[in-house]
Amino acid sequence: MKRVLLFIISALMVVSAWAQKAVISGTVSDATTGKAVAGASVTAGKWSVVTNDDGFFTLKTDGAVTEVAISHVGFQTQHAKVDAQNNSPLRIRLRPVTIQLDEVLVMADNARMLLNMAISRIPSNYSSQPELFRCFYRETAMKRQHYICVAEGVVDMYKTDYQQGTERDRVAISKGRRLISPKQGDTLSVKVLGGPVTPIVLDLVKNRELLLNKEELDCYDVKMEVPTSINNRMQYVVSIAPHRIMPYPLYFGRLYIDQETFSFTRAELSLDMSNRQKATEMMLVKKPAGVRFRPKELSLLVDYQLGDDGKTRISYLRTTFRFNCDWRRRLFATSFAAFCEMVVTSKDEGEAQPIRGRDSFDQHDAFYDKVDYFRDPAFWENYNIIEPTETLDRAVQRLLKKY
Repeated sequence: MKRVLLFIISALMVVSAWAQKAVISGTVSDATTGKAVAGASVTAGKWSVVTNDDGFFTLKTDGAVTEVAISHVGFQTQHAKVDAQNNSPLRIRLRPVTIQLDEVLVMADNARMLLNMAISRIPSNYSSQPELFRCFYRETAMKRQHYICVAEGVVDMYKTDYQQGTERDRVAISKGRRLISPKQGDTLSVKVLGGPVTPIVLDLVKNRELLLNKEELDCYDVKMEVPTSINNRMQYVVSIAPHRIMPYPLYFGRLYIDQETFSFTRAELSLDMSNRQKATEMMLVKKPAGVRFRPKELSLLVDYQLGDDGKTRISYLRTTFRFNCDWRRRLFATSFAAFCEMVVTSKDEGEAQPIRGRDSFDQHDAFYDKVDYFRDPAFWENYNIIEPTETLDRAVQRLLKKY
């Protein structure tokens, strides 16, 4: 009798826990133009995701949710109520921010001083404790206008405190899958920078050797731009442009700095392509003999988000590579594009345990070599992902039919 009673109680507990789970979906658009807003951050408690290029999102949580917050650079943050009894998709229309220029006074004429101040505040603005994050990762490759590779997965990211470097930061694959075009003419054994380690290498605030140090900043002209808003917080905007010739390519871009905390909240960078050889050395990891690699674009987007504890953390990263490849005996070059994106979907609230070296992803590894093919339709279960765009979704269906 006791066994039966315990079983009934256990079953009720499982049902109760399941009932508290929530799946929230919707679209985000510009209230003025009606166009979809891609890359908008959608947050509910410790869970987060971003909208795809169609402005669509799906957010899965382990507990009941009453509202979600939606934010994007240049728009007012909006809070949308969630009705647990109504599963219909949310339709969120973000309104552009109206900038009040009289709020921006202190740093109007000294962009370099502002950057130095933001750098000096890094130890207090970012985490002083090791942290473990659950992330969604996707990489895609296109030949001309057609997708030839899709790989995606759930990864764990371990970060030491921001007073240390990135040497002990690690990324490990929790689960993943891949789909590669079986058409022989689509095969290209060219590897460019990228992979799940990008949020370690391209975390500008932590990996200051990349840009945020005196020697690198001395290579740039910096100036103040028109301020904007992110998550209802006013931001200084600093533009950078190369003004020295170095042995390696520099960047054009913008850095966003919170006006209250002086923390870096966003970086938009584009590699200088004026010297093709330097750009190739930066972008290309390896290629087959006989293939000529011509770089066209390398752009980076890194977002940081202010937490309830007053600490700022990396939240989203996207890289875009565009290049042409041709073979010496062929008349025309073929255009290719590769995209990598990673979003932090939740943070482990317990004590962060380091990821062991043998379990971590190495920057020399190819993600698609370490994961399985598309098989299980219920692959994601309760994991958060970035929903595929309509074009990517169609490409996946076409590629699956070819297998």
